[in-house]
Amino acid sequence: MGTHTASPDTSTDTAAPLADLSQHTPMMQQYLRIKAEHPGTLVFYRMGDFYELFFDDAEKAARLLDLTLTQRGASGGNPIRMAGVPHHACEQYLAKLVKLGESVAICEQIGDPATSKGPVERKVVRVVTPGTLTDAALLSDKTDVYLLALCPTHNRRGVVTSVGLAWLNLASGALRLAEVAPGQVTTALERIRPAETLIADSITDAQTSLGVTNPGATTRVPAWHFDVGSGTQRLREQLDVASLDGFGAQTLTCACGAAGALLLYAAATQGQQLRHVRSLKVEYESEYIGLDPATRRNLELTETLRGTESPTLFSLLDTCCTTMGSRLLRHWLHHPPRDASIAQARQQAIGALLDAPTSGGLDTLRGALRKISDIERITGRLALLSARPRDLSSLRDTFAALPDLRVLVASVAAHASALERITAALEPPHECLDLLTNAIAAEPAALIRDGGVIARGYDPDLDELRDISENCDQFLIDLEARERTRTGIANLRVEYNKVHGFYIEVTRGQTDKVPDDYRRRQTLKNAERYITPELKAFEDKALSAQERALARERALYDALLQNLLPFIADCQRVASALAELDLLCAFAERARALDWVAPEFTAEAGIDIEQGRHPVVEAQVEQFIANDCCLSQDRKLLLITGPNMGGKSTFMRQTALIALMAHVGSYVPAKRARFGALDRIFTRIGAADDLAGGRSTFMVEMTEAAAILNDASASSLVLMDEIGRGTSTFDGLALAWAIARHLLTHNGCYTLFATHYFELTQLPAEFAQAANVHLSAVEHDHGIVFLHAVSEGPANQSYGLQVAQLAGVPAAVIRAARKHLVHLEQQSVSQPAAQFDLFASQPYTPDEDDPPHEIQETAEAPEHPVMDKLRALDPNDLRPREALDLLYELHELANRPPDASR
Repeated sequence: MGTHTASPDTSTDTAAPLADLSQHTPMMQQYLRIKAEHPGTLVFYRMGDFYELFFDDAEKAARLLDLTLTQRGASGGNPIRMAGVPHHACEQYLAKLVKLGESVAICEQIGDPATSKGPVERKVVRVVTPGTLTDAALLSDKTDVYLLALCPTHNRRGVVTSVGLAWLNLASGALRLAEVAPGQVTTALERIRPAETLIADSITDAQTSLGVTNPGATTRVPAWHFDVGSGTQRLREQLDVASLDGFGAQTLTCACGAAGALLLYAAATQGQQLRHVRSLKVEYESEYIGLDPATRRNLELTETLRGTESPTLFSLLDTCCTTMGSRLLRHWLHHPPRDASIAQARQQAIGALLDAPTSGGLDTLRGALRKISDIERITGRLALLSARPRDLSSLRDTFAALPDLRVLVASVAAHASALERITAALEPPHECLDLLTNAIAAEPAALIRDGGVIARGYDPDLDELRDISENCDQFLIDLEARERTRTGIANLRVEYNKVHGFYIEVTRGQTDKVPDDYRRRQTLKNAERYITPELKAFEDKALSAQERALARERALYDALLQNLLPFIADCQRVASALAELDLLCAFAERARALDWVAPEFTAEAGIDIEQGRHPVVEAQVEQFIANDCCLSQDRKLLLITGPNMGGKSTFMRQTALIALMAHVGSYVPAKRARFGALDRIFTRIGAADDLAGGRSTFMVEMTEAAAILNDASASSLVLMDEIGRGTSTFDGLALAWAIARHLLTHNGCYTLFATHYFELTQLPAEFAQAANVHLSAVEHDHGIVFLHAVSEGPANQSYGLQVAQLAGVPAAVIRAARKHLVHLEQQSVSQPAAQFDLFASQPYTPDEDDPPHEIQETAEAPEHPVMDKLRALDPNDLRPREALDLLYELHELANRPPDASR
């Protein structure tokens, strides 16, 4: 996504310079002044029923939105290029622009065209940016949109020592702060995934200095917006508190600076206060199980490796009845708590839901939840005074359903603290419900401008105006009957037309019967038309009744939004409880439907999974083979061997997913699962390059391996799959051996280490904490059958050629490979392989951490006599015949056993 600046800029539209506004038409002068205040933003300039864009904005919008670019007249000596979108359909265009990372300033007419002598007064009422979306049409139902600000702290030498983060979900009002080390910024951004990131315009290279590589838009704002003192004060004012101590933010500095910039920017885009941002949560790295970007990607939590939304863990678990529950599920999956008591409370609630009787139990609860609206986002729009009529009717209907839902939850909440807390939070704000019930029609119009939003009986003046407008025909019928009786004119008619309004028509032969209070309005050939004081008074009311009713309804609606603002906190409380209840019910439904069990948490270190299954893969296949996984203090590393497609990667991933699901609070796909303390999950799986960043596949592999070796602790779970594949066989083997050894001796973490280097299967002979396991396969009729079962001990065959044959590699290639494989195996038996480092200038010096037997073996390794012969000769003195003889001699020496050659 692109980077743009939010600060005022001296640059202007290149096709319409501002050097001399007097050269432009009055309307263009107005537009250019507004555009100068938003130089990096597309301006939607309201003109009648359209939003128009001019000059460079028009060209850009025409290209991005596939609009027709027109040219009308000139201003300031330049042709006026224009493109426009209908105001009633602008949301679909806004959605596309925001998705492309663009920001749009909405400029509305605020003056009265009837009284304006020049151009109607206009102003920018809000700015739509990727990180400040609140409109339902612009938001994904199941994904939160975050605006994030970064504020680094430097030491005296100018080195970044920490980075403050503040991020806001404007649609719900959730504000969070954190301070992280510079090296953790990328991980934090991957976890939060902001749609828009704010950085100071003084930061020249955010990617290098801060690690800002997020896929969202990056916006630069003035550096003074990040002032720590001003940010702290702005944060206190926003939360209406004298101190931030109650939120645990008393020690944060740069995070408060980031929050100040964030709040200033968000309020500016909305053109008003952020009334729903009333609380703050401080997040600490130690609060959640660490998941780096590679782990989130490899485990396919919310997005597959191909970038699709399913099949993922999220898509499998998301049977939520509300969009609030779906968004909370996404948040929980990326924020698994380390504190086991949180997960245990959630699992206790799931157990209570599963144990509830069929009548009034889980299914009944889920049926009631399906009638609940997304009041979390409705509350956000209410706070920003942008809620639409059907938002309010949905809020009313949801509050009206809460008492019955509360009774259902209370009936199953016994001994489940989470459900008891939810039951208490589901108390509806009765004053708010009464106000909405009295004020909003049962089925209001979609937009306030259409009328029919305010309920009858709420305002007498509005009811009268509606009666006049709706009962006009009946009034005329009644008046006509009365006048015929009063005058005795049987053919008298009361009618209306757009030119002359209301009138009483009397034929010429009956004009002598016309009463004195009749005033002639129009003379026709065969009739006279009159008006009476009563009819004139009705006409004045009727002709303006509909317009005045719409104006009155608009005023009442605006007042209603203001009257609802005090209930925002209650709405947020109810929304939070409903989202958690919905998600717990979804977890219970998944556990029941997929035969999952409640995991156990213990103080004893280790991971013990009996008959575990990969939740996503199991849902995609007809039959899944379950496997055990046991890691403990005495069994830290499992060395996994077996054929490609045998299930090594699935086995490793399922272990990590089961551990993550347990800590999220879900039941897990296993017969039994027990977990000790777990602080992080690391994965090094698959082959991927970073060509844009100048990193090869092997470089990416080694970078991820380095991160694991540097950060994994004794309580971490590490998945290592085929490390060392991107280089030569011996280099890769040496690296794999050294990495496995380091994980055992230095990190001490729980490790699943899959490899095709069968030489590594000797590792358990040297380290008691390592063990060999393998996934089996058998050959059948020149093919291969994968058993997908994990067994103790190393594998005895690779089956690479059989897998290649399954993949469709031509038979001729397979036959040639088999022949060459036989040759290689015979050569390996008759001639022990040796690899020489041609670039080494010094003999190998053992590391001080190497075990004694390794040092001894390295020191006593004999040198091959071929090397003596090669060092003794001078290639410049050799004649062709001598060179050929020497070659035969070297060949003979190379094929002799080392002892015989000496």
